[in-house]
Amino acid sequence: MKTSVIKVGDMLSVWSLDEVESRIGEVPGVESVTVNFAAENATVRYDETRVAVAEIKSTVRELGLQSAKPAEDVAVAEDAPTENRQGHIDERKQDVAVQSVEPKSKADVSTVTRDAHAGHDQHDDSASDSSKHSADKQTDKPKKPSGHEGHESHDKHQGHSPAMFRDRFWLSLTVTVPVVIWSAHIQDLLGYQAPAFPGSGWMPAVLSTAVFLYGGLVFLQGAWQELRDRLPGMMTLISLAITVAFVFSWVVQLGLIDSSALWWELATLVTIMLLGHWIEMRSINQAQGALKELAKLLPDTATRITDAGEEKVNISALQNGDLLLVRPGESVPADGVVRKGTSDIDEAMITGESRPVKKGEGDEVIAATINGEGSLRIEVTGTGDKTKLSGIMRLVADAQTSKSRSQHLADRAARLLTVVAIVAAVVTFAAWQLAGAEIDFSVVRMVTVLVIACPHALGLAVPLVVAISTTLGARNGLLVRDRRGLEEARNLDTVVFDKTGTLTLGEFRIVAMSVAEGLPEDEALRIASGIEAESQHPIARGIVKTAEDKGIAVPSTDGFRAITGKGVAATIDGVEYHMGGPALLKAEKVTVPPALQAASDAAASHGQAAIYLVQNGKALAVYAVADAIRNESREAIEALHERGIEVAMLTGDAQAVADAVAKELGIDTVFAEVLPDDKASKIRELQAQGKKVAMIGDGVNDAPALATADIGIAIGAGADVAVEAGHIVLVRSDPRDIPRIITLSRVTYRKMKQNLWLAAGYNIFAIPLAAGVLAPWGILLTPAVGAILMSASTVVVAINAQLLKRVKL
Repeated sequence: MKTSVIKVGDMLSVWSLDEVESRIGEVPGVESVTVNFAAENATVRYDETRVAVAEIKSTVRELGLQSAKPAEDVAVAEDAPTENRQGHIDERKQDVAVQSVEPKSKADVSTVTRDAHAGHDQHDDSASDSSKHSADKQTDKPKKPSGHEGHESHDKHQGHSPAMFRDRFWLSLTVTVPVVIWSAHIQDLLGYQAPAFPGSGWMPAVLSTAVFLYGGLVFLQGAWQELRDRLPGMMTLISLAITVAFVFSWVVQLGLIDSSALWWELATLVTIMLLGHWIEMRSINQAQGALKELAKLLPDTATRITDAGEEKVNISALQNGDLLLVRPGESVPADGVVRKGTSDIDEAMITGESRPVKKGEGDEVIAATINGEGSLRIEVTGTGDKTKLSGIMRLVADAQTSKSRSQHLADRAARLLTVVAIVAAVVTFAAWQLAGAEIDFSVVRMVTVLVIACPHALGLAVPLVVAISTTLGARNGLLVRDRRGLEEARNLDTVVFDKTGTLTLGEFRIVAMSVAEGLPEDEALRIASGIEAESQHPIARGIVKTAEDKGIAVPSTDGFRAITGKGVAATIDGVEYHMGGPALLKAEKVTVPPALQAASDAAASHGQAAIYLVQNGKALAVYAVADAIRNESREAIEALHERGIEVAMLTGDAQAVADAVAKELGIDTVFAEVLPDDKASKIRELQAQGKKVAMIGDGVNDAPALATADIGIAIGAGADVAVEAGHIVLVRSDPRDIPRIITLSRVTYRKMKQNLWLAAGYNIFAIPLAAGVLAPWGILLTPAVGAILMSASTVVVAINAQLLKRVKL
């Protein structure tokens, strides 16, 4: 089995996601199809022994869909099935993980981003064209001539792009204006007389026909495809309405029946429908803007430092191990490690961190982040598709591919509404005819029902919310791998944290200290850091790091030596000090003051290591060293409790250590001394109690538990955004992002429900109104007014979805 990604932007302009998947899935040899609404592409899994990717694309083109150039023609080797969280084989997930487009440079990344949205916006304005030329220039790859070059991207006269709908709208509007002015019905209604000239009586018919053939063609083509696929939808309804009005009006125009033609209604209907589609696609493109902005952050060139000096190179030429100079205000061109210099880095667009992050020697930097006022020399560790930026973009695209339950509900409702609208239109026509109405009146009622009941808003209700919420999450450092995971987060009642590296730093720090009378704490910490500075022991490094975190300068020492099995010794400012644990005290018969002994006993009761500072056989200070709790952990757990969520902790540490951490943070339930293989069973215990459980871990050691939980969240995965274990990946190692996920889930679900009610509820009132139930009271809707109401409902749904952008997580 192999997988390919092809563009289906045109298909999504006329069909729902389910309809697109169904049609492509009918191609012999195609195993499965997953459509990404936001990226407007389809991930097609197929048997290469039965069908080639070229045949699949050819079939799509033969359908008249004019799909754009595939993001990657054949992007996978043989797949191996993986096991999903229920224990079943999940081959589709494996395919999606392997087939991602692999940008090698900024040009490639921007091209990927642009191609991902080409179905709707490639020709939306001149900026996209200039971006395309820039990308071509950067990659230095000549365009490949093709007999189907016109189909490689959306031409404004062929594809269903916002620009196409925009152009057709303005031209149709221009032609519609004289139709309305010379319409006899409008003249009688407004009491004016349009200028008469030879043939002026035929002007509405001729111009309306032009609008029907030019502006309405896109709807007719869409309806033809829907009917061939036996999946009638919104294009079918629109086409039925304008075709009935067109045919009826020509029958009247030719004098075959005595009635009033519907020329102005037809022209205005087509024009308003074009406007509605244009607005809809612009809204979708706005939802996709976050990914485009990410790609734009990468610079075109980098300053590489070589033996010969500095040189400007295209970022596509960078390789791991290159040394780069990043000047103040510049964007970091690749992932790397700081080798020289200090500066504050703005990582907001990548991690969601609003404050600049201080970076110094040994710290990691991320491609596309913005350097502050300092100058940095960084060693490249990741370029092209290996950067965190590329990984984030892939995860966001995958998340927008996965469907939520709400999306399936909306798709089914849209198909049902199509059938209901057609039946209602026929019943309306028959009822008015039986009631003795004029045939033109009955036709107008039928056309109005068809127009007003289009499930346009319903089809947009959920996908637009999905696109916006996913990009909103990405901009805040919350990468959603599976939409269903985010949707279920609103129902969580228990959150289980792994301790080490999640609630704690995963590194030793001094968590408490006690000093002898007369010795300031900062001085005791300064001396301890100097003594331990040359030791590579993890506890020693933790003591030094604690001093650095407090801004205490580490002093130089003389005569550093290790005391085998007991500790270390060194001379600072001419005074010799020893540092070590209980073995040192025993060996040197050290006197420990009562206050220091009490502090040591307290550390032992909490499972913490007690390290003593000794001079001339007397203990001067004791340091409690342990895996330090993150400052953010307290705030995170408080926020979860405020949301009514129980917090549990899983750890392999001793019970005393676990209880100490739990007590300090206010954790409700503690599972201590748990082996990695047993963590999943603890999750199942909680689920057996009927709880909805989220597991928070590092995505590696906690993979079984992450996969077992209802929602798996990998925290601190900035170094590997492609972690497969969880539904959601957090770029930052910040447990406060967990409450933010729940907030995002709740507001997203609420917005989906609002949109579904706005879209479906509108039809409850609109269809009877269009059918003429209020006609006895003189209230009747024209087809044009029906089109305005239908388009208005789509705009209301789009605006409501856009309000998600204002949510503060």
